[in-house]
Amino acid sequence: MQCGQCATALEKPGDYCLTCHTANCDAVVADCTRDRTTLSFLDGEEVVGETTVTTVPEDGEETGVVELRNYAGKVADEIRRKRPETVYAAGDRAVIREARAQLHHEFYRVTDDDPVSAVLDRLGEPALDVVDLAPREKIGGSHSTLIGGRTGQRTIRTVAEHPHVKKVIPGPIEAGGSSSQASVGAKVTRADVNGNVRLLIRDGSSVQENRVVTTAGDREMGERVRDDLNAALAEAELQ
Repeated sequence: MQCGQCATALEKPGDYCLTCHTANCDAVVADCTRDRTTLSFLDGEEVVGETTVTTVPEDGEETGVVELRNYAGKVADEIRRKRPETVYAAGDRAVIREARAQLHHEFYRVTDDDPVSAVLDRLGEPALDVVDLAPREKIGGSHSTLIGGRTGQRTIRTVAEHPHVKKVIPGPIEAGGSSSQASVGAKVTRADVNGNVRLLIRDGSSVQENRVVTTAGDREMGERVRDDLNAALAEAELQ
């Protein structure tokens, strides 16, 4: 494959051109399993290339951590050489979480059934506005107390980090009924007609409902944001 701007031969299809500093890939779709990740490279609606990264999972606790990190590092290297605008991911959450930790890109979750088709379907939708603010600047409201201690704070911050979240407004803490010894858990509820959602954080028998204002303008786009937020919470092991 040649660079679409200067016609320089690229080592791999979709590579960023180091001659004229031009990207030849808009998006990367990562379909991850614990031992194999297939990366598809998209330029507009065209799949310009594909590569596979494999590993042999280790059983030992310490060696398994190192092996997973190295495996995810190879996935991250393949993504990094493309310099895409967006990365979409499906499959094994541990692999996705480790790869994302080694990159600066925002990862968006897509369906595991056919990730590439799911991404191509999204391309026809209007792009949502991105809120370029630090997470702490998005959190506000009359209720400053957050449920769940440090875990609750991390949950709020994870949601506030999403680029399509404008504001997170913590609500009052209420008794949720029967007592529970369960750890702190969270989920994002169905979007309303304006595309906004609610973040429910439960700590034992207490519940806090937090309003999340998004850049989605309707329920359908709000559901996309909700799916992304729940995926981010799951990947951070906060659900």
